[in-house]
Amino acid sequence: MRTYAIGDIHGQIRLLGAAHERIARDRAETGDAEAPVIHIGDLVDRGPDSAGTVDYLRTGMAEGRSWEVLKGNHDRMLEGFLSDPHYKDPGLKSDLSWFDPRLGGAETLASYGVKNAGERPVAAVHAEALAKVPESHRAFLRARPTWIRRGEVVFVHAGIRPGVPMEDQVEDDLVWIRAGFLDDPRDHGFLVVHGHTAIEAPTHYGNRVNIDSRAAYGGPLTAVVLEGREVFVLTDEGRVPLRP
Repeated sequence: MRTYAIGDIHGQIRLLGAAHERIARDRAETGDAEAPVIHIGDLVDRGPDSAGTVDYLRTGMAEGRSWEVLKGNHDRMLEGFLSDPHYKDPGLKSDLSWFDPRLGGAETLASYGVKNAGERPVAAVHAEALAKVPESHRAFLRARPTWIRRGEVVFVHAGIRPGVPMEDQVEDDLVWIRAGFLDDPRDHGFLVVHGHTAIEAPTHYGNRVNIDSRAAYGGPLTAVVLEGREVFVLTDEGRVPLRP
C-alpha cells in the first residue's frame, strides 16, 4: 500500500509546491497516479503565505486531487480565534497567546490582509479577520480529520497516546502531544507518521517517523513515500530509504 506524506508546512507555499513536484516525479517513475498524499497538518502560522497554503490545498481537494489534509494545533488555533476572539487553546502554556511572535498568528492574519494583529485591540482584529478570511477556508479547517490509517500506518499531526485505541484518542493529544509519546519506545501495532516536533531532518525511530523538518524555521519541507511500512524520503535525485 503506497502513501505519500508531507510534513508541517507553516505557510511555506513555495516549499509545498516543490514537495508536490517531487511527488509528481515519483508518480511518473512508478506509474502510480492514485496513491494519496497526506499533509500532516500545521498549514498556517510563522511562514509568509498561510492564506495561499490553505487555498491551494482546499482548491486541490475540491478539484478531486488525491490529497488528504490533517488538522494541526496551529490550524485549530486559527479557527478557534475566528470562532471566539478570546479563545485559548488548551494546549498552549498559560502565558502564551496565538499572537505571541513564537506562534505566528499575526503572520497568518497578515496573509489575509489583517495587519499588525498583535498590536491592536483584539475586538477590532477579530472583526476584520471575520471579514477577510473566507468562509470556505474556515469550513475547510473545521472539517479536517485528526488522523488517518492506511494499512499498517497511522498518520497524525502530533502523535498518539500510547496504549489507547485510535477510536478513543482525544483531539488535544492528536494535535499537541509530545511527552508520553516521543519517549515511548513500544510497538503501537502500527507505524506512526507525524510532525509537530521540529527536528533537523526526517527521522525513523522504529515505532514512529517524524517528518517535521523545520520548514517553519527556514528548514526544508519533507515529502516521503511509504510502501507498506517502508519509508523513503523524496529528494530531487529520487527516493532515499529512511530506516531506524
